[in-house]
Amino acid sequence: MSLEAARIVAGVMQKKHNAVLGLATGSTPVGMYRILADMNKSGEIDFSDVTTVNLDEYYPISPENDQSYRYFMNTNLFDHINIDKARTFVPDGSAKDPDEACRDYEKALKKVGKVGIQVLGIGQNGHIGFNEPAKNLEVLTHVTKLTKSTIKANARFFESEDDVPTKALTMGMGTILRSRKIIIMANGEAKKDAVAAMLKGTINTSCPASLLNLHKDVTLICDKAALGE
Repeated sequence: MSLEAARIVAGVMQKKHNAVLGLATGSTPVGMYRILADMNKSGEIDFSDVTTVNLDEYYPISPENDQSYRYFMNTNLFDHINIDKARTFVPDGSAKDPDEACRDYEKALKKVGKVGIQVLGIGQNGHIGFNEPAKNLEVLTHVTKLTKSTIKANARFFESEDDVPTKALTMGMGTILRSRKIIIMANGEAKKDAVAAMLKGTINTSCPASLLNLHKDVTLICDKAALGE
């Protein structure tokens, strides 16, 4: 999975030296980031003109906190490649006004231009970024409350469930769907219901990932356990 995802991302970079990459956090893309860093070291790909934008960030959290997504991106990718960190964008989890931080992030996204490829994971409840199942979904970057199931799933990264932030700043589904190309990665049996709901061919806000059916270029990369039946 990691090799296939890295190959697709590298292909976008090789076609466009100043590509804009949309990146995701979580355990699923870590192997892909490792391979991309190795490809950079061997000279296959060059990050010097690349810009990156991340899907989301906890709120409130400082970028120095080892559970922040800025810290995650630095340690899993940015510290190992020839990228200008000034061109790596992550929503500001330490902002005094989270709503203003979301508006600023949308402005930054418009300034850097169209995302050439957006990497996504999928939550057990079908969430994308932190767009949780709900009656209504937001179009643009926004502040959202995390569901109990997401807090529980993310508790393994913190000392206790009580330490998991209860809010996040996340790109909205409209922002995500503006990307030219999307890859979504899923592994393990725990994801099979979410993947099945996404692939059913219907759109429902109770499975935010199902909105990806509206996009013309989405590649699902998964293992047999996540594909289920």
